[in-house]
Amino acid sequence: MPIPLIGFLLVAPALAIVLLLFIVPLISSITGAFDVGGTFGFGNFIKSFELYSSDMVFTLVIVLLSSALIGLFSIMIGGYLTLGSNPTAVSILRWVYRWPLFIPFIVVGQVLRTFLAKNGLMNNIFIEAGIMTPMAAMSFLDWRGIVTAFVWKQTPFVTLLLAGAMASIDRSTIEAARNLGAKRIRILIEIVLPQVRQTLLVGLILSFVTMMSVLSVPLMINAQSPTMITANMAFRINAHGDYGVANALGLISLLMTSVAAIIYLRQTMREHAR
Repeated sequence: MPIPLIGFLLVAPALAIVLLLFIVPLISSITGAFDVGGTFGFGNFIKSFELYSSDMVFTLVIVLLSSALIGLFSIMIGGYLTLGSNPTAVSILRWVYRWPLFIPFIVVGQVLRTFLAKNGLMNNIFIEAGIMTPMAAMSFLDWRGIVTAFVWKQTPFVTLLLAGAMASIDRSTIEAARNLGAKRIRILIEIVLPQVRQTLLVGLILSFVTMMSVLSVPLMINAQSPTMITANMAFRINAHGDYGVANALGLISLLMTSVAAIIYLRQTMREHAR
């Protein structure tokens, strides 16, 4: 059997999965978004913007805010793992911060639904501790709950990438800065971060795309309006059987993630050009 044919047979199962589970649904969604009563048109997009323009803005703001917080916490955790002076604290942090990696989004949504509710665990702890009164308790099952879920779930993923990149840095530059009297925060910002910014950008882009596709968290935590596009898509299909508008919303979310991908590609091209 010729070698090229053997190679094709080896990759054929993977190609078939990509084709059937990704390429075919993508093409079907794109064509369905422009299908208005059997004819080509932009009616589904017009209807989407008329009904869900505020939800589109809400989705973008939530994901951007979550990405910013994920980046901040990842830098803090990764920086302490790299520059921390207390071995015990570093070991505990290295062991604890990864836990959310193994928890599915649907479980995260359910846990935070019971934790952040008005009569949830968080408020009950504050009430029992005397920090607040029962009348002052309030629900966080809104945009704050979604941001909390995204940040708690995705920060370990970005931190894992970032901490690995920080660990590969030449330690002599860090030790030289310490010998000159530089503080840890200055070493982190001026020496460590410039060398790992590409890894940080990759992690944030991947997290951005992941958060744009999550359905369980907005449905469990904030199903009321405004909500995220994924919840709107599920509502159009389950309540109205309106696949046209759902496909249009999906294509709009794809365009949003494409902007993030373009930013990443441009940054990568600049790095290679240098």
